[in-house]
Amino acid sequence: MRWRTILLQYCFLLITCVLTALEAVPIDIDKTKVQNIHPVESAKIEPPDTGLYYDEYLKQVIDVLETDKHFREKLQKADIEEIKSGRLSKELDLVSHHVRTKLDELKRQEVGRLRMLIKAKLDSLQDIGMDHQALLKQFDHLNHLNPDKFESTDLDMLIKAATSDLEHYDKTRHEEFKKYEMMKEHERREYLKTLNEEKRKEEESKFEEMKKKHENHPKVNHPGSKDQLKEVWEETDGLDPNDFDPKTFFKLHDVNSDGFLDEQELEALFTKELEKVYDPKNEEDDMVEMEEERLRMREHVMNEVDTNKDRLVTLEEFLKATEKKEFLEPDSWETLDQQQFFTEEELKEYENIIALQENELKKKADELQKQKEELQRQHDQLEAQKLEYHQVAFCQKIMALKKILGSLLKACVFVTYFIVL
Repeated sequence: MRWRTILLQYCFLLITCVLTALEAVPIDIDKTKVQNIHPVESAKIEPPDTGLYYDEYLKQVIDVLETDKHFREKLQKADIEEIKSGRLSKELDLVSHHVRTKLDELKRQEVGRLRMLIKAKLDSLQDIGMDHQALLKQFDHLNHLNPDKFESTDLDMLIKAATSDLEHYDKTRHEEFKKYEMMKEHERREYLKTLNEEKRKEEESKFEEMKKKHENHPKVNHPGSKDQLKEVWEETDGLDPNDFDPKTFFKLHDVNSDGFLDEQELEALFTKELEKVYDPKNEEDDMVEMEEERLRMREHVMNEVDTNKDRLVTLEEFLKATEKKEFLEPDSWETLDQQQFFTEEELKEYENIIALQENELKKKADELQKQKEELQRQHDQLEAQKLEYHQVAFCQKIMALKKILGSLLKACVFVTYFIVL
């Protein structure tokens, strides 16, 4: 389903996965002679969580729109620019009443959820007098001015917001990875400071040994090169490397048969290369680094092959890439172990930030400790007052009882006196 893949790509389903059943390629045919692959039914695979705060809303809107025949036909004929520009959003006015009603309900639920999030945040800050409408402005994936109706503006805003998020996604992941590596080095150095000289030398020696062990791996083929794809063809697909055919290869790895290689399908091609460098059983291999390497490989191939920058590779784009000189004679591929993630200056700056954060946390911890001690003091004071009150009340009861007994005694004496007389 071409339209669904395009829509999901620009709705920030970060690792594109078509919302129809993904289907497998038959393995009991001669794959080298495949012209039109007829996939067999397979279990439906749920699309991955994008990490967006509106992820569920996004998926539900797409599912509902898919049920309208008119809108689905328009999407099949639409190009990427129509979807990105928002022109396609105007077609929403022509969908059935039943679909519009469902979309309205989805929007009301989403607005309600956002309001709950706002309230929870403000309650935690002990804020009062909140203006939900003003605070809803910070969410740019829906039109907050009309919380009860899903309009073409809402679809337009949803697509544009997700497109913007998608464009910044890879950059954010690289930044997070860099922070991860700096934290790892920071913790290693802090640990070394706690050791005596002999132990420190042992740890340094072990660190260098593991580093060399990790770097000692087979040659990694350039991602997207003929050598790399032929290796997949032979080892993963089980085909004769002498029969390698780019068109057949594309069809074999277009898992959902939508006519595109999306980001998820591309990343699957790099597994063999990554296994040369990373093994989860090895202490020296970091699986976080493996995922960063996978991301770098996918980005590189997309930059080389995806000429219209729609984050999808068509058969035409793929075949053109195989005609380039770089496909046959690629440069060597530098793995992460051959690169420097950060400079000493960047590490020092990061450590300063960590120190500031730790100081802030320490201040808050001290404040909380003082508040705890004050609450304990007040509690003890109340307990003392409570005990004192109970003692006073008990004494008052005793005095009252004494008075009653005294009165009864006087009455008895008086009665006895008269009896005697």
